[in-house]
Amino acid sequence: MDHLVVLAADLASGVAWCERTLGITPTAGGEHPLMGTHNRIVNVSSPAHPRAYLEVIAINKGATSAIPSSGRRWFDMDDAALQQQVADHGPQLIHWVAAVPDVEDRCAALAAQDLDRGEIIAASRPTAQGLLQWQITVREDGLRLMDGCLPTLIQWGPVHPCDSLPASGVQLQSLALQHPQAATLQAACEAIGVAAQVAIAAGGAPRLTAQLTTPRGPVAVSSFTPE
Repeated sequence: MDHLVVLAADLASGVAWCERTLGITPTAGGEHPLMGTHNRIVNVSSPAHPRAYLEVIAINKGATSAIPSSGRRWFDMDDAALQQQVADHGPQLIHWVAAVPDVEDRCAALAAQDLDRGEIIAASRPTAQGLLQWQITVREDGLRLMDGCLPTLIQWGPVHPCDSLPASGVQLQSLALQHPQAATLQAACEAIGVAAQVAIAAGGAPRLTAQLTTPRGPVAVSSFTPE
């Protein structure tokens, strides 16, 4: 478990969501010049997930993306239906990212199950503590895969965001994934070595649910499921 991804129409609404839902104000974060996005992040590390954070991310309307015009941003951020969903219902949990020490090998393990996690690209963003650098899987079409339940894979350089993020008072206790193809999702998570980090169940509509403790008590944050 590396981080949870909450998509917002803009950072102001994402920060307001954090204050309203989690009882804290995120101040750390920055810009992703490659994708034309920016974020705010919150340390949610816990004994169960000792180096984890929550990312509120939005398209940076004042920036241009460095990816080709035919490419798409990570996490389905260019998907019109997902954008409309966020516009109608506000910021929401859409995805999660798993940290691995050998991203090429893990992508190969998924490919063996006919799952194309995408190209491994190098990305970075400047911070007050120096340049954060990482390798991350991004498909050309930007798809998250399995409705966001199959994680994007990330391999960090020498510095991790949690190294400089102060405790927030919010801790991630668990992440549950519901999907109609639960067996496929389970096998994929086992292949990349992250099955022990999540609870996977079969269900009609795909759903991610994170259980957190916050200054306001226990909070469940879920992806939107249409009626």
